[in-house]
Amino acid sequence: MRVLTLSDEVVPVVYSLQIKERFADVDLVLACGDLPYYYLEYCVSMLNIPCVYVAGNHDKDEWTGGGELITHPRGCTSVEDRIIMMNGLTVAGLGGSLRYNNESGAQYTEAQMLMRMLRLATRVRLHTALTGRRLDVMLSHAPLAGIHDAADRPHRGSHAFVTFQRWFRPTYWIHGHVHRNYSYGVATETYYNQTMILNTAGYRHMTIERSNPTGRTHV
Repeated sequence: MRVLTLSDEVVPVVYSLQIKERFADVDLVLACGDLPYYYLEYCVSMLNIPCVYVAGNHDKDEWTGGGELITHPRGCTSVEDRIIMMNGLTVAGLGGSLRYNNESGAQYTEAQMLMRMLRLATRVRLHTALTGRRLDVMLSHAPLAGIHDAADRPHRGSHAFVTFQRWFRPTYWIHGHVHRNYSYGVATETYYNQTMILNTAGYRHMTIERSNPTGRTHV
């Protein structure tokens, strides 16, 4: 299955009148936060496909030209703190970043992120027990601690994510938060402990294999 992954930046090649031609083969959009809601709504309406997303730490409500307050991207499915089946893929998500200032937004202490992770872990175990399906894709905004993160406080990765990865070993872990133009010198693709970890700041146009009920997908 072809997917379009998005995070952090409005990319002209995506937000374009040619989106239908450039991404005609895409079956699903996976979004990792810090994107305007209108951008995700544009992708959904133009491509006529589902979008699954988690929140970033800079997501903001928007006002339409008609004066309507938009608090989430319409036509898109949040996977925040839960697990769902979408187009044959098992997808779970934990958005936001580690807390680094007192501004509003989805920021969490490491202890708070750990509690969120433990609640999600219970849901993933139950889903696996009921369906026999392993976790195909994990979406987060922030990276894992020590993988694609940075030493500065705003862009640290979560240790709770590392624990979650070791427990469930999703085939893909897709995140954003660390922009590629920050010049941290970090990799954007890392194969770790049976998981392909991808930084999608900007966008990626990629293939994901659907899993079977008792197996795992493969890169």
